[in-house]
Amino acid sequence: MTVRFLDLARQYSAIRDDIDAAIAWVIRDSAFIGGTCLATFEEAFATFQQAAHCVGVGNGTDAIEIALEALELPPGSDVLVPANSFIASSEAVTRAGHRVVFCDCDQATYTLSVEDVSRRITARTRAIIPVHLYGQPCDMAGVMALAAKHGLRVIEDCAQAHGAEWQGRRVGTIGDLGTFSFYPGKNLGAYGDGGAIVTNDEAMAKRCRMIANHGRIGKYDHEFEGRNSRLDGLQAAILGVKLQHLENWTARRIAVAALYSELLIGCPDITLPVTAAGARHVWHLFVVRAQRRDALKAHLAEVGIESGIHYPIALPKLAAYAYLGQADKAMVANRIDSELLSLPMGEHLSDENVRFVAGKIREFCGA
Repeated sequence: MTVRFLDLARQYSAIRDDIDAAIAWVIRDSAFIGGTCLATFEEAFATFQQAAHCVGVGNGTDAIEIALEALELPPGSDVLVPANSFIASSEAVTRAGHRVVFCDCDQATYTLSVEDVSRRITARTRAIIPVHLYGQPCDMAGVMALAAKHGLRVIEDCAQAHGAEWQGRRVGTIGDLGTFSFYPGKNLGAYGDGGAIVTNDEAMAKRCRMIANHGRIGKYDHEFEGRNSRLDGLQAAILGVKLQHLENWTARRIAVAALYSELLIGCPDITLPVTAAGARHVWHLFVVRAQRRDALKAHLAEVGIESGIHYPIALPKLAAYAYLGQADKAMVANRIDSELLSLPMGEHLSDENVRFVAGKIREFCGA
């Protein structure tokens, strides 16, 4: 048996007719930039995320940069970012003209440690970027309490958490702004790059849209210099089709995660992921920890099981951030990056696939 980590070809084959029809419509209508498909998707995604406004942009990294610019923070502000994330969460801060301060992750959920955030807030701190990692919402009650106490702005990085919820609220609507990626491998993925910003603040949504479209409202009417970062019509049409299936796909991911947990509980050398109380985890990734991670990954590959590592180097240990001097700090993120292993996850997996993967892991661990 071969078990794919992700199977986008199989996903496409299941909705081929609708995808092909959507693409054909955009081509016939020449609605490549802007147009009906984009407006329809923005409205639909805002409704799905329970937000008042959605602005489609070029990719998830642009979404964070644009959100930071829209907040109009003082130049060189400190922005708190989790140490366990993809570099997009931090590079957007630097590229927007601010200073990254890495905060540790929670040992159980791997999301931002609110306790560590509280220790790192200074007079220079102006914003927090909690990342809803692997599909697991961050402790937004704790984040928002700190933000209110210290007068900080909050951008939720929801790149891996489409449809996730914290205490009954969809992520992206709790802070000032929420940013999303539609990279092809995401739970809701385009057939190329794409991203979005959601917010309940009309003025903020307008500013984000202007920044993303050369600082203009009307054609050739530029109020300030912006940038070019737009979700194109083809990607919007594709995402509009996929959005109709996302809840069913998410339900299957949740079922797969539950079966993995049932089959792997008590397995020596394996630390299973948990779901925080009050969270709706949408399982973009199913990440375990293993002391012999690399050997386990090789064992799975030998029997036809694909796996991944998210992420092999904690952000403070990257050469890009050597100047911060956090690489050798006693942080959970710096310690667990050698143990993290992502198992196959997605609606393409059958129960038989999951049982096969779990069986091979138990075999490796001598369970």
